[in-house]
Amino acid sequence: MTIFQKIIDREIPADIVFEDDRVLAFRDIQPQAPTHILIIPKKPLVSVAQMDESDHEMVGYLMHRAGLIAKEQGLEDFRLVTNSGAGAGQSVFHLHVHILGGRPFHWPPG
Repeated sequence: MTIFQKIIDREIPADIVFEDDRVLAFRDIQPQAPTHILIIPKKPLVSVAQMDESDHEMVGYLMHRAGLIAKEQGLEDFRLVTNSGAGAGQSVFHLHVHILGGRPFHWPPG
């Protein structure tokens, strides 16, 4: 069980900013920007690389909701990031999208 599943199950506290029956969004405990929120599906899914056809609607909803949360947080400009695999920086193996904003970002990111 991942730390994100424990947050979903309320075994670990989190500063939750949004929740419905499909996703949960909460503030990152090690923020990389003034606004740094993680949004996760409640359905266990390791990464984008592990998706199958049945996950398309859920992932589309996740991205749409991330944009709405960013706007609700007062962000006009923001970055959405997801990592797939340890070599790409994924440290929790439960799909999640980082909503980052409140400072300028540069390209390439890392």
